[in-house]
Amino acid sequence: MSSLEEAETEETVTCLHMTFYHPCQEEKMMFRCLNFHRREQVRADELAKFGRDSNICRYNLMDSRVSRIQFSLQFYRKLNSSELCFEIKNMSKKTKLMVDHTELGYLNKIDLPQKCIICFGDYQILAEIQEGESMDYFHTRLHLAEVPILQERCLPSLQPVPESGISYSSFPSQGKSPTEIDENES
Repeated sequence: MSSLEEAETEETVTCLHMTFYHPCQEEKMMFRCLNFHRREQVRADELAKFGRDSNICRYNLMDSRVSRIQFSLQFYRKLNSSELCFEIKNMSKKTKLMVDHTELGYLNKIDLPQKCIICFGDYQILAEIQEGESMDYFHTRLHLAEVPILQERCLPSLQPVPESGISYSSFPSQGKSPTEIDENES
């Protein structure tokens, strides 16, 4: 047998990609303590906490309007399943946390969707889970967005979208451009 045949199968690791945006980032540098573009290993039994208290939080946001612990992420395996997931919990008494269209009050928690936008105050975070098999640890990889994530997510293609929100290029059967009519006309 060759050494390749005898080698153990490499285990894939779940990676949580998080893209951060704040409109004042260039002036206030609230993300200066985050390690961007580098995978960081987190033990499975450890809570990944985000907030301004560097003694408690692994991911620090340098902003006095952010709670000492803003939110936490817990890695877990679903009961009677091999599926690995994250649970997000709002740890702020003052600020509600939005996960896509779900509002979380203090100590409320939900499963983190495969791809979602997390918002609090002026902060926008795009979270995307890249699935893996390891149950001992997971990775995080942080990115910095140049433009608002909500704006970027609403425009999936580079095609301009008219004010009506309907892109006529997505309806190939309609070759003519929209016509403006008076609301009294039929």
